Amino acid sequence: MQVHPGLSLGFISLGASLHEILSRLKSQPNVYTAIDIFYSPTEPLLSPVILNLPKNGFRLRFDGQDQRLRLIEILDFSKTHLIYDNKDVVKLPEQGGTVTGPAFRQIYDKLIGPTFPGEYIAPHPTSGSGVGIYIVSYPGIAFTFPLKDSAWSHSNDFVSLLSSASASTAKSMAIFDGPSWQEARRNLYNPKSLLPRCLINPSGGKDSRPAEIEHALIRGNGKVDLVRRNSSPFKVILRQTTPQDLVAELGPPDAIYHKSDRRLSIHKAQRNQPKLSHARYVDSTDTDQSSTNTTTDESDAQESSQKAHAGNSDVAMECFYNYFHHGFDVFISYPTPSSTASQHIDSKAGSHAAMVEPEQLAVSKILLHGNIPGSYPFNRHRRCRWEIESKHLGNGVSGPNSEAPFSSYSSYLQQIWHDGPVSTQHTDTFKQGMVLNRGWGNSPGSSCELLGGWEESEKLGNCKAQKLACDDGPGLGNTELFGYLGLVFEVLKNDTVSCLTVASAKLNLIQTEPRTAQTFTSHKFKCVEKETTWSSNGNT
Repeated sequence: MQVHPGLSLGFISLGASLHEILSRLKSQPNVYTAIDIFYSPTEPLLSPVILNLPKNGFRLRFDGQDQRLRLIEILDFSKTHLIYDNKDVVKLPEQGGTVTGPAFRQIYDKLIGPTFPGEYIAPHPTSGSGVGIYIVSYPGIAFTFPLKDSAWSHSNDFVSLLSSASASTAKSMAIFDGPSWQEARRNLYNPKSLLPRCLINPSGGKDSRPAEIEHALIRGNGKVDLVRRNSSPFKVILRQTTPQDLVAELGPPDAIYHKSDRRLSIHKAQRNQPKLSHARYVDSTDTDQSSTNTTTDESDAQESSQKAHAGNSDVAMECFYNYFHHGFDVFISYPTPSSTASQHIDSKAGSHAAMVEPEQLAVSKILLHGNIPGSYPFNRHRRCRWEIESKHLGNGVSGPNSEAPFSSYSSYLQQIWHDGPVSTQHTDTFKQGMVLNRGWGNSPGSSCELLGGWEESEKLGNCKAQKLACDDGPGLGNTELFGYLGLVFEVLKNDTVSCLTVASAKLNLIQTEPRTAQTFTSHKFKCVEKETTWSSNGNT
């Protein structure tokens, strides 16, 4: 694999999304035979997500909030053939044998070149090993060398020390984005990455994919802005934006899935009755079906849905546009009038959004996926960050967003979805959720099951890394659906939102009292992983 300091290790490029890299690794099972995923089950968005490939000798670290690759660690030089500038980092023997890391003299004299003095980390007093670590850093790449503590002295230059018998060959190597490891490690996970989320094009040509979606801004009244990095936002208006608009702005979908499961339609029918205008359930069948099908089972799903809709051409035209690399799905259907509750809100707000002709297909729902480690649909989509625009919270205060715990803004949602005070009956209704099980069934397409009673929630223990196998991890159990007019939140047991569905009903952003900046702002990233070679404080 080619080593590119500050950029990549082969096709594994810094800044790339967790979904993109993990999908690529899993597509080569003969090469990457074992992939371990470590994450925090209690704070998956505040702690790093780590991919460990023990059979290949390297480890990948992603930040939790944006799930972008921040650090590439080479832990065993004998497992993968590494090349830098057309030169072998380590020559692997043809008939096996012991392989060690590169010597300092090889790196300093032949492989990369001179650099500034690095950093010495003394051994822990209780370790009893008497061997410390010296970190030699270059822009975008660094090496660690074991060094006898008795030989270390500030008066000796590091070139002489690392060239002597007191130093061993390199133990590990790191690829990062920054001028040096000492500077990059101070804020490794928090800064916004300017590198692309997509993997490097192997041919070196220009990537033809549309501009990346940075995040989604939910503005109310059926409007969602898909914010892009290097171009103006794509403004989606529910019941107006057409499939042709989607293809022109976002490119063709990665897959198309025709809706067939309508087991939650009973709640939609009850919601449209006047006496249940504040019912908590929006038709969330879409939430399950679009998020549990991939390109591999698309053909089977389409075949079954076509049989189910035989003789009903209107229903057969309804489908999902799956944009896995953008992190969301779009439900296409024929526009229908707003529900009774929606019409009441529109009249109060004094606005009526235009609607395309009933004979023309349009966007009716958008599903924004969180890609939470441990959730059932993990790695089906890239993580898509979102924020609900709240103009009445005061200057500098963010609205509800994908990084904040659901419980921190659920009471606020109860306010903005009502014209006036919320009755006790409706308040109790909002506090409950519909329990959803995605793990039952013989295939991902039949995995939606509703449970009549509440499942006992197990209390999650202290925040520590949990190992998840790629195919059959322990998971976070059943989820809960909380519906407000226009939105459906799928919430995991750890209070994170796995999926947000933006439906056709409109929001009424009423005037509220300004709130403090701590209400909805995202938390700073923190690392709970203890055993690490390249830790945030430099210790090993």
